[in-house]
Amino acid sequence: MKAINSSLKASRLAVAGVAAASAVLVLSAPAFAHVTVQPEGAAAKGGYAVVDFKVPNERDNASTTKLEVSLPADHPLASVMPQPVPGWTAVVTKSKLDKPLTVHGKQIDEAVTKVTWTANGKGIEPGYFQKFPLSVGQLPEDADQLVFKALQTYSNNEVVRWIETQQKGQQEPDNPAPVLELSAASGDGHGHGTAAKDASADGSTAPAAKDTTAQAATGGSDTTARVLGIVGIVVGAAGVAYGVLAGRRRTSAS
Repeated sequence: MKAINSSLKASRLAVAGVAAASAVLVLSAPAFAHVTVQPEGAAAKGGYAVVDFKVPNERDNASTTKLEVSLPADHPLASVMPQPVPGWTAVVTKSKLDKPLTVHGKQIDEAVTKVTWTANGKGIEPGYFQKFPLSVGQLPEDADQLVFKALQTYSNNEVVRWIETQQKGQQEPDNPAPVLELSAASGDGHGHGTAAKDASADGSTAPAAKDTTAQAATGGSDTTARVLGIVGIVVGAAGVAYGVLAGRRRTSAS
């Protein structure tokens, strides 16, 4: 009977260890990263801003070699300038506007509709991300956000289309389009963000240089998740080993 009880206890310990490890792994599994856009400072209505498109590599066996960002057609931007990114070539595509824009008293009949970055080398390798800055303006005064659509191309020719629009009251789509939230206009009526001070109102001055080399995607949340996953595996393995050894010892002792 002692041997049976010892075996049962050992089995329970082993199951508990495996369950603990599985639970930690489930909790620590990182959510899929998306292509996103964030302003450097503020993106105020009616003003100019520098925005960064953050592109993570979600594949283990391929690199990101191209990014295509389509600008919102419902709110065309008269000034769009990419900041040079080492290892990448940027191409700006302009199109005629159905309705001309008036910017600083001047009529503008064309605007940038797409910016394409193509890697000159390996691109964004697995485990890394890259930021692609744009100086944009004049931001609309009659919108709370701007929706950009992006295509991410990998070295194996796979294309991920980040073009799905978030619907109010519904869950986030699988491939959400990058969304830039606009803040209220500043008191001077221009709405210039701190990071956009180096871009002139007429778009003639490039934004200040910034290090945009690829960075390892090992931020605090990802690191914590990985550490917890490893700890869970170790705890589970230790529980299994302890249960087996305890069972053997007690069986021998009986």
